[in-house]
Amino acid sequence: MTRVIHTGDTHVGYQQYNVPDRRDDFLDAFRQVVRDAIADDADAVVHAGDLFHDRRPALADIMGTLTVLEELSEADIPFLAVVGNHEAKRDAQWLDLYESLGLATRLSDEPTVIGDTAFYGLDFVPRSQRDDLDYDFAAHDADRAALVTHGLFQPFDYGDWDADEILTESSVEFDAMLLGDNHDPGKQQVEDTWVTYCGSTERASASEREDRGYNIVTFDDEVRITRRGLDTREYVFVDVDLGPEEGIERVRSRVGQHDLEDAVVIVSISGDGDPVTPASVESFALDRGALVARVTDHREITAEERETEISFADPDDAVTERVRDLGLSEAAHDIDETIRASKVADANVKDEVERHVRELLNEDSDAFAADTAASDGAADTASADEDDTDDGEAVNEADKTDGENQASVEEFL
Repeated sequence: MTRVIHTGDTHVGYQQYNVPDRRDDFLDAFRQVVRDAIADDADAVVHAGDLFHDRRPALADIMGTLTVLEELSEADIPFLAVVGNHEAKRDAQWLDLYESLGLATRLSDEPTVIGDTAFYGLDFVPRSQRDDLDYDFAAHDADRAALVTHGLFQPFDYGDWDADEILTESSVEFDAMLLGDNHDPGKQQVEDTWVTYCGSTERASASEREDRGYNIVTFDDEVRITRRGLDTREYVFVDVDLGPEEGIERVRSRVGQHDLEDAVVIVSISGDGDPVTPASVESFALDRGALVARVTDHREITAEERETEISFADPDDAVTERVRDLGLSEAAHDIDETIRASKVADANVKDEVERHVRELLNEDSDAFAADTAASDGAADTASADEDDTDDGEAVNEADKTDGENQASVEEFL
């Protein structure tokens, strides 16, 4: 029997709402998963991509993740992972750094056997590259096999890639596909194979209302998938449907019915009633101890705007979704990130973009070739990810081992 924790979409380094406490929350959620694995003596932690929120995480986020992985390593529990779309780089991946330090295994088309189960990996694959895949996985002699990958797959909602295609074409017969990218957990059977999303470990969007958690997958005579919740920051969702002549007082009354201390408060207003100024509601919530307060008055959205499904509580969510659907090349995504990730001073953005474009073109003259397949299929794609990263927490390294690891990180950078 092999029992693993299946997690993913930890998005370490995401400073949601530009609040440093939220950046800490994402690392803390990942740490909870690891400590649960240690307490349960799991055979492995399997991560299905988007360990980081950004392909250029801050050093504090890299080092914070390193300390979490060191805890897992000290308990002799392997960390198996693939690369997601948020963290993917053109060259060496951050996962390679942790593998070089003996803290992780980057899954591939070669089997990594844990107990009586062989684990394989497939990093996030853009649409334009899927036709070239040969699905040729090396043979194994384990009792069971699982494929870990990152993407939006059918038969789940918003899927742009059919899981059945992978299962049919693969040279190895898989008992389970352990997936990341969709932040909503779920499981379905495709023929005789379990296909499951673990969901994200923290809420990366106001649309993610369900509690966060991860999967526990047991490979025995059959594959069993159970779910365990995480103790994450409280989100308070307040939906107010205003009647005629109702307004700000009604909204405040509804918000005031909740314990708001240190919570993220998301207020949605619909119905009729008087105009409501979002700032006045947000101030009301913050005065009562909320960490963050966001208000969306759906009555102010035109019919055309409703079709775009933009949430004004999370504007970066809408921008990221649009950019992902444009079918841009990886190089173009690099430039977009340079401009929007706020890691380069405004005065230096132009020079940094010019330098980066020259560097990319010197490496590959076709670096900016568009992903036409992604563009053609944009209408069928949806994502719950947001893209807004700033430098945040500092991590203190207290002993000689951590000092050596930091030197290795800086050399990698």
